[in-house]
Amino acid sequence: MATQALHVCARCGFESRRWHGRCPGCGSWNTLVEQRVPERRPSGGASSGAQPVVPRRLADIEADVDRRLATGIAELDRVLGGGFVPGSLVLLGGEPGIGKSTLTTMAAAALTAEGERVLYVSGEESAGQVRLRAERIGSGALQIPVICETDVAAICATLERERPVLCVVDSVQVLRDPVLTSAPGSVAQVRETAARLLEVAKRRRVCVLLVGHVTKDGAIAGPRTLEHLVDCVLAFEGERERGLRVLRAFKNRFGASGEAGLFELADEGLVEVVDASARLVAGGTPPPGSVVLSALEGSRPLLCEVQALVVPSETVPPRRVTAGIDRNRLALVLAVLQRYAGLRIGNSDVFVSIAGGLRVDEPGADLAVALAVVSAVRGVPLGDAGRRVVAFGEVGLGGELRAVARPERRLAEAERFGLGPVVAPGAELRYLRAALVRAFAVVGQRQGSGGSAAKSMSEIQGSAPAEQAA
Repeated sequence: MATQALHVCARCGFESRRWHGRCPGCGSWNTLVEQRVPERRPSGGASSGAQPVVPRRLADIEADVDRRLATGIAELDRVLGGGFVPGSLVLLGGEPGIGKSTLTTMAAAALTAEGERVLYVSGEESAGQVRLRAERIGSGALQIPVICETDVAAICATLERERPVLCVVDSVQVLRDPVLTSAPGSVAQVRETAARLLEVAKRRRVCVLLVGHVTKDGAIAGPRTLEHLVDCVLAFEGERERGLRVLRAFKNRFGASGEAGLFELADEGLVEVVDASARLVAGGTPPPGSVVLSALEGSRPLLCEVQALVVPSETVPPRRVTAGIDRNRLALVLAVLQRYAGLRIGNSDVFVSIAGGLRVDEPGADLAVALAVVSAVRGVPLGDAGRRVVAFGEVGLGGELRAVARPERRLAEAERFGLGPVVAPGAELRYLRAALVRAFAVVGQRQGSGGSAAKSMSEIQGSAPAEQAA
């Protein structure tokens, strides 16, 4: 088969016969790499010899209602929407050492214990290395059939013969198609090998779970076309210094995207976190700058602790450091606090983090961040050993509070742990200033009207613009 030279972007998969310093597809610099790929056959037309296909109405087609392959791992099944779907292609990405191979081995072992046929394809590790990991997980994992192969043609032939219900490929970056001259892991190799596995998966009703690496900026390695090709994109996140791991679904054609499952890394593998809210919220009297956030991970409410620290800065400009939240969202909240609450922190370093190693990306964390920063500046704790203030809500640039999704579930999660009061957007709380006054008023009533909390409340009331006066 004749080949042609193409320049392919390593980030987005854009193809061009000419080299460009800047990719016309995604705008990245110096990402176009020359690849030798086979020439495409002519598509369509009488000269191609293709036969026309007779279309059918959707009403005449029987719906695909194949059963789900539930693994029994509740957190994994929740993220998948009930389990693996036969004939689907699932992409699992994560940093090295985060636990991707452990999670896939646990899923394969669970299905093997139920009598299902599975296949584990290892392209990076030897069979002996895979056995060592399986021994740590449990004796049931030793029953998983394993092959060590990187040739996608041999893998497809094995799938045709074995007909498993689940095939784990670890990892897609090491697969190669002998027809292509490019190196494994290149754009052409990743795209073509994934396409061949997809064709076998759809025809033989095999669920193929691809394990992928991530780049330095956290994106799944390979072209973005790979994410569009698969049916489900999962990301395994967490800090390697901490035991908490979060499995998120960024795309799911057979379930809800945005779902999250929590695991904890232990000696015997990954352990499900049954009650994440109890684990993430610390007990006792909170220090100044600590607020409980009622977040939403997919469809599940989750309580976490937002901590803030504000100290005089010795650098210009002052530092704005975040851990677990978006740094740009913190800058937005600080600007609104300065404009509508009179908070002067232009010469102070601000540090905000989510305790426990969790990451929250939703805008509903804005109000909790604002309360934590004000509490840190005033030196007044929002709560005591008996009750703690819970907050959620989005903060707009005009100082207004905007409603967030499923507030009733967030409220129910706070009531389950006996926390409160809850400061959230509503008919009585439409502006950020009013939410600050409400939170510090509760603390002032507990400490007495002459306490520092009451003083902080009066300062906020006096510094608010006239158009937001209560």
